[in-house]
Amino acid sequence: MRKVLLIALRDYNAAVRTKGFIIGLLFMPILLGGSLIGLKLMESHRDTRDKRIAIVDHSGLIAPAVAEAAKQRNASELRDAKTGRQVRPVYLIEIVPPDDRDPMRQRLELSERVRSHSLSAFVEIAKEAVDPSATGDVSPVSYHSGNPVLDDARRWLAQPINDRIRSLRLAAAGLSEEAVARITRWVPVEPLGLVELDEATGKIKGGARRTEWETMGVPYAVMALMLVFVIAAATPLIYTVLEEKMSRIAEVLLGSVAPFQLMMGKLIGSVGVSLTTVLVYALGVVAIAYHVNAASSLPYSVLPWLLVYGVGAALMYGAIFVAVGAACNDLRESQNLLMPVWMLVVAPMFIWFPVVKEPSGSLALWTSLFPPFTPMLMLVRQAAPGGVPG
Repeated sequence: MRKVLLIALRDYNAAVRTKGFIIGLLFMPILLGGSLIGLKLMESHRDTRDKRIAIVDHSGLIAPAVAEAAKQRNASELRDAKTGRQVRPVYLIEIVPPDDRDPMRQRLELSERVRSHSLSAFVEIAKEAVDPSATGDVSPVSYHSGNPVLDDARRWLAQPINDRIRSLRLAAAGLSEEAVARITRWVPVEPLGLVELDEATGKIKGGARRTEWETMGVPYAVMALMLVFVIAAATPLIYTVLEEKMSRIAEVLLGSVAPFQLMMGKLIGSVGVSLTTVLVYALGVVAIAYHVNAASSLPYSVLPWLLVYGVGAALMYGAIFVAVGAACNDLRESQNLLMPVWMLVVAPMFIWFPVVKEPSGSLALWTSLFPPFTPMLMLVRQAAPGGVPG
């Protein structure tokens, strides 16, 4: 056992006392949260060029209201409230008289204008759009552009067009728009936890309000920490074993220690490196939570389980990576065997969402009992609101 600990201590010191460890410690959060950071940074770098949109309104009742709504939007919603900088494009509405004799020719001409960039898009509104009894598989309002599905203008136009259609329909039915809005006002269903009995005071406490961060953010955060646990512990092992094997260092070491002692020492050392990494990140998360007054949302009861499952995952996957390194003769050969191992590591991330939705469901239960998935999915289940039964 003394030899195992000596090897573990040597590998631990060799890993954490390097610039690469510090750089990796700083780079990992950027890697895991880079997409969110990138989306936040790119919010202020949107395309703000003017967008001219033509509207062919066969009813003659909707286009003017849309043009007025665009003017109001351009006057109040283009600039950032804090910086005053323009962050959204100006929508310029061009009302085009419909050509009832040859509508296809008109659509072609407008499409050519979109291709030549004199228009950003064009909208066609059929007469049937105002009639509430009109039905059919094709919508009476069509939007044409080069990328219509992801176009922000299409999503914005839907609101003023439908507002105007609703007003016209209510007026035709002799109903007051204000009265209908008051009667049909949406009543939200508030998400609350279960009512509890405070054993200390004997009082009944109402269910606490649940937030999206508690429901989705916390399980995702602990899953990311578990992934860091595995990456920090298991990944370096295969290269360490291969390097010592290819440079003949392993032959010298095996002259004084047994193969099991050598591999177990390396495995324990990598677990120590992984524990150091995760503890730094966990303390950082707690410090940030206190700084933004979100400490009450942290699942403190899950943190001990993070260490328990993390050590188990590091030992399990570390042993697999050590076996891959020991079975291969060079890096190229090891890369062919790494793919199925990495599929086991990342596979739980593909099903974490249904597991969070139903942490006690059959899918969550049986997948979390599959040993390679157990550390990550059990931690996700315990971090989800409601947790799992003992």
